[in-house]
Amino acid sequence: MPAGSDGGPADRGEIRRHPLRNLWRLRHYLRPHAVEFSWLMLAGLAATAAGIAVPLVAQRVVDGPVAERDLTGLFQLAGLALAFGLAEALLIFIRRWVQSSSSVAMEAAIRDDVYAHLQRLPASFHDRWPSGQLLSRITSDLSVLRRFLSFGLFFLVLNLVTYLGVVVLLIRLHPALGLLVAASAVPLFLIARRFGRHYHAASRRMQDQQGDVATLVEETAQGLRTMKAYGRGPQLTARFTAGTRALHDTGVGKGRLLARTSALLDLVPNLTLGIVLVAGAAAVATGRLTIGQLVAFVSLQLMLIWPVQSLGWIIANGQEAATAADRIQEVLDTPPAIVDSPGAVALARSAVRGRLRFDAVTFRYPGSAVPVLRGVDLTVEPGETLAVVGATGSGKSTLLSLVPRLHDVEAGRITLDGHDLRDLRLASLRRLVGVAFEEPTLFSMSVWENLTLGRPDATEDEVRAALALARAEFAYDLPWGLRTRLGEQGLSLSGGQRQRLALARVVLVRPAVLVLDDPLSALDVHTEAAVESALKRVLRDMTALLVVHRPSTIALADRVALLEHGRISAVGPHAELLATVPAYRALLSAEPAVVPHPRTPADPQPDGSPLVRS
Repeated sequence: MPAGSDGGPADRGEIRRHPLRNLWRLRHYLRPHAVEFSWLMLAGLAATAAGIAVPLVAQRVVDGPVAERDLTGLFQLAGLALAFGLAEALLIFIRRWVQSSSSVAMEAAIRDDVYAHLQRLPASFHDRWPSGQLLSRITSDLSVLRRFLSFGLFFLVLNLVTYLGVVVLLIRLHPALGLLVAASAVPLFLIARRFGRHYHAASRRMQDQQGDVATLVEETAQGLRTMKAYGRGPQLTARFTAGTRALHDTGVGKGRLLARTSALLDLVPNLTLGIVLVAGAAAVATGRLTIGQLVAFVSLQLMLIWPVQSLGWIIANGQEAATAADRIQEVLDTPPAIVDSPGAVALARSAVRGRLRFDAVTFRYPGSAVPVLRGVDLTVEPGETLAVVGATGSGKSTLLSLVPRLHDVEAGRITLDGHDLRDLRLASLRRLVGVAFEEPTLFSMSVWENLTLGRPDATEDEVRAALALARAEFAYDLPWGLRTRLGEQGLSLSGGQRQRLALARVVLVRPAVLVLDDPLSALDVHTEAAVESALKRVLRDMTALLVVHRPSTIALADRVALLEHGRISAVGPHAELLATVPAYRALLSAEPAVVPHPRTPADPQPDGSPLVRS
């Protein structure tokens, strides 16, 4: 889904009252490089001064040695001009050398902060934001910022100083012509102001569209098998073409706007130069100006061509940087909803017995009028395995996601050995709670790195034991064994293989509380039976909360809780519920029906996720 269609990225296309506000907020990234920037500015000003000195030397050459036919003086002044030129070239080289390293360092610092902040944001944020939009912010938007902070900002200051310095010299050479050149700044200012206002909106639109296209590419890559299976390639191609066409049209519009403005910015100094040449020639003819002064005046005025011509690029780069800063601050300004509370404590694994209690827990997704869980009361005793069953959409997965605080309860509380989970440090809680999801996530790294994600210090024997328990010894048969690098999302493996690796990963952590969301759903019956047999031995030493759909998996549990429409309607041993609870018996004897939570038509879908949650 293109970004913004679900209300995710905020302020799309909005033109802020102060377009440079968010750009100004990033100034602290410049502070560590203040000394470097100062030296860069000094080098730039020195190079500009050397360049300005050349026309003044030319004036002396024309009015002195050339007029007086003094070869010695001519060679001396020519050598001086050459020295100024070499000094300017050397200073430019030094400036660019230092400039590149500081700009890349600033970009890296911003990228690190954005990435770290993304990790702190809750799952609901990532559900609401298309990943392509986030990807474009942390890549292309940061590149735009780097170009402005390192080049655009530098040349903006340097060119303004150059313009003012040259205009002062022109007024000293010939006050009337100098004031004429100074007056040309008025139309330049009006042109630049109008351009900046229109270019800001176009820049925001284009950067958002780039995020849309990135999202389309990512969705196509991840859903390639589905696309091929349904033969939907042409339809997705048409969708992509429409997105790229919109991006193309916006880019062309930006280019035309920049071209028109650049032409106007070129026109003003060229017209002024023509007037200066005519008026200057007349002044020379009447003796009010020497030929050397006219040469110096025109040469200095020609030095203003570059600052004026570059003005369009600098403004365009500045507006793109301002919109990039807006988009980045939209992420950075989103406060993490799940954080450590003041006075949060850490629990050692050895001190945890594992008594997990849900006390009147209520939860609803952001934007939803109807809670998913309503007053859930449930206790899992230390060392007990409790299975949660219910129809699709009853809230099972949501209930499990509250234990590692992927979401926080709206009302009530969840305690571990009497400690409210919100009073525990997140890092400590997530070391104590191991989670395996029905849809396992494997990263584009080696099998070993995926397995030891939660326990980097695990030994080879421990990894081997975890793989044996999950019946995932197939990993040793991969081309490079456990060093084999898995593709993105682990899609080079089958669904069952991914589930077994994910199960081995969570078992390797040796958590105090194990949370499993139907982790055996992709296994065949024979592998499932073998895994369940091994898993039963592991579950004796920890508290476990399972979501199950297959009756065979329920055998792992000491007790079963039936969840209906967000409420626990029955708890007890499997045989007892089967004999006394008709709803439980019906659930296990037939395919579960889809039971979505009721929503009014006006209720927005929470966090952009599918309507039905299990």
